Amino acid sequence: MTAESTVPSPGSQPWDHGFSPVSVLPAPAARGFRFPLRRPPVRPASPLPLLAADLAAALAGAAALDAARRPLPTAVLAALALLLRPRSARPLPGVLDELPALCGRIAVAWLALAALLAAYDPERALGTRALLLGWALHSAAACAGRGLVHWRRHVAVLRRPRTALVFGPAATAQRVAAALLRHPRCGVRPVGVVADHRSGGGALPVLATGEEVERALVRDGVRVVLTVDPAVRTAQAPLLRALAESGCTVWELDADCPAYEMRDQLAGFAVRRLDLGARRRGSLGKRLLDVLVSGALLVLAGPVLLVCAVVLRITGGPGVVFRQERIGKDGRPFTLLKFRTHRPADEHEAATRWSVAGESRMSPFCRFLRRTSLDELLQLWNVFRGDMSLVGPRPERPYFVARFSQDHPGYAARHRMQTGITGLAQIHGLRGDTSIEDRARFDNAYIDNWSLWQDVCILLRTAAALVRSTGS
Repeated sequence: MTAESTVPSPGSQPWDHGFSPVSVLPAPAARGFRFPLRRPPVRPASPLPLLAADLAAALAGAAALDAARRPLPTAVLAALALLLRPRSARPLPGVLDELPALCGRIAVAWLALAALLAAYDPERALGTRALLLGWALHSAAACAGRGLVHWRRHVAVLRRPRTALVFGPAATAQRVAAALLRHPRCGVRPVGVVADHRSGGGALPVLATGEEVERALVRDGVRVVLTVDPAVRTAQAPLLRALAESGCTVWELDADCPAYEMRDQLAGFAVRRLDLGARRRGSLGKRLLDVLVSGALLVLAGPVLLVCAVVLRITGGPGVVFRQERIGKDGRPFTLLKFRTHRPADEHEAATRWSVAGESRMSPFCRFLRRTSLDELLQLWNVFRGDMSLVGPRPERPYFVARFSQDHPGYAARHRMQTGITGLAQIHGLRGDTSIEDRARFDNAYIDNWSLWQDVCILLRTAAALVRSTGS
């Protein structure tokens, strides 16, 4: 099977021609646009009011004990209370929603403080009565302060509800939109339904083209997107990612699941937030992991790199290192380094021919390098320089990026994150001459659910695969 046979025909998805969130060397026949990214992103609610309420509650609990002539290190209690403060992912949290977690975390803070005092100075140890009194006062003050903050936020949202678009089958989306309009206290006001075909019987207009979605985005100031069907969410993933890039918050809403089966709810519907944007928290940690691991591996693998270079020079002549232009994050090109295992006939073949491991023109040693992935070791220098990451979507040549971006919905969205030596697609066997559609799906799933621990797990699984010599 060749790479060409893995490419499905264009137009297989309704939204594959206009919603690439990353402009990556578009094919000549491709047409599309990006939603306006000049809009400032949605400013989340400031954490300062809740921080002030939590700090004031900690001071109130400590002051009450001080008034009872029980000296207490107030700063330690405040630090513990702020460190253990609850954080809610609900669209509009309330103090009753947070009450169990709030009281439990305050109890942990007081128990930790009591343990520290007993270990540091047994004479200042807190008794049971003092602990209960401090916990009760602290909890009451925290509930009162947080309740005031949440009440003010609810009032502000009722005055200026967030406008939204509802994605899904027209009938289901209209039903969900009507329910949201009947419950303005949820703080979301739908202004349109996005479906692949128009149908009557609804109060809101149906937007069936990208231009209509863009006009609604600008005219109505849409900041919230609700998707009500998992299948539609998958089919319209490029469009949803483009909306997330433009500053919208994306929620998945289950129109048929009772809200009590999930923690978060909106107007009685179960919801969960989808993180589809390009920016991720923890990028500093990812870069630190790349530098430390790639630097250590370059030092440890130095003798192996030297042996590979000498054998390639003896068996294949000069030109041991292979340099090739690849497309990285945000469509930026960079020069990828590998050991040369194949000599193309000319530059056109090097740029456009889909090579396959083990082909007849390779020497036995070059096939060994491909099979064990030792030819990829030089890319550790790309990682150390910052061209790539250890974990991420595999970078591809400009010719194939243009072709796959046109033929596969969601392929261009892979470039939201730094490309990598290995990734979620690779550890699932998608290396070499395998399905491009499957690779794009796994790569986007990795980006949408990224975490530093996921990177560590992928690296460990890659190392295990290398030990078993199951490279491409």
